[in-house]
Amino acid sequence: MSTLTDPPTGSFRLSMLLNDTRYRSMTLQVIAAIVLATLLFYLYSNLAANLRAAGLNISFDFLGSSAGYDINQTLIEYDSQSSNLRAAVVGILNTLLVAVLACVTATVFGVIAGVLRLSNNWLVRKLMAAYVEIFRNIPVLIWIIIIFTIMTAVLPGARAYLGDDPERDMLGGVIALTNRGIYVPSPFFTSGFGGGEGSGLNWLIVLAVLAGSFFATRFITRSADAKQEATGVRPKTGLLNLAVWFVPLVVLALVLGLSWDLPDPLANRFNLRGGLQIGAPLIALWFALSIYTGAFIAENVRAGIQAVSKGQTEAASALGIRPRRVMSLVVLPQALRVIIPPLISQYLNITKNSSLAIAVGYADITATLGGITLNQTGRAIECVLLLMLFYLVISLVISAVMNVYNSSMKLKER
Repeated sequence: MSTLTDPPTGSFRLSMLLNDTRYRSMTLQVIAAIVLATLLFYLYSNLAANLRAAGLNISFDFLGSSAGYDINQTLIEYDSQSSNLRAAVVGILNTLLVAVLACVTATVFGVIAGVLRLSNNWLVRKLMAAYVEIFRNIPVLIWIIIIFTIMTAVLPGARAYLGDDPERDMLGGVIALTNRGIYVPSPFFTSGFGGGEGSGLNWLIVLAVLAGSFFATRFITRSADAKQEATGVRPKTGLLNLAVWFVPLVVLALVLGLSWDLPDPLANRFNLRGGLQIGAPLIALWFALSIYTGAFIAENVRAGIQAVSKGQTEAASALGIRPRRVMSLVVLPQALRVIIPPLISQYLNITKNSSLAIAVGYADITATLGGITLNQTGRAIECVLLLMLFYLVISLVISAVMNVYNSSMKLKER
């Protein structure tokens, strides 16, 4: 019978870098890093030499020149005389907008469909199974085109709402559904700290208040959890959390002078004026990414729920807890440990699949920087490098945030 002893101590020798297990893994990692750095340096040198031979050079000066093209939907001020850099920023914001919206709605669709796939109702269970199998087995590009085509073919044109005697009334008197998109009331400020209607400072204040409300509700919930663990009695926090969310917003609306810009059906012969237009390309892309990715998330949710022992459900039911409360308080919190890791991949897929926006004319970063700007300037290498950098950074950020959340959901050993 052999015994394990500590390795003998002595003077360091170079052979220990490979023979001693204390240093071998570090040595191999250093060698691999050197080989990778050498390969990257060789590739870059080869690229630079070939560009010099062709009379080209890598330069990002084109970002400061005028873009020369319009963008149909922007979150910041932009016109054709703006720089290529500002056009790229508009594309980045449009990409982030559709990615965030699609991640939220896909999660909602996926959780609902995943839970209903395990329903005791045969019809509901089969309908959800049909949804999953149909939507996840057809490419998302086809769904984008189908939804966009349906919107442009079924919804009326803007002319239906125009003139002294329009063909139809706006929904609720303030919302117009057209084949160009949906027109909804747009909020703006008549006063405030930054100059009123056109000031971005007022919106920053609103975002800061929302962030403060979020952290305040988290603190209230954690305090309630701590009190429940200490005393066995959980204080009611529902009304307090609602007050933390809505009271500051109401006060802020009164201070800043919140008002609404409504769509005007009597503007001109060709289009509506006023309000906020949510373009048909954005809606088609948003909805297609949501229902497509939601089908995959539904399977992740179903697998996570089935991974929870049935004894948990039976024990909760034996305590008299209602089935819905069992699902929300017992099953889903434990299923999240199985659901979150594949959910990260689905969020990354949404962000990358948003590059298909060019198929319906939505100006995301691929359509602006990787499309029009690339074709006009001829700077293919620079544009592609910037595109790669953007998608790499946003993917790493999503992974980091979700991994932090995943770590918080892990079982904590006492």
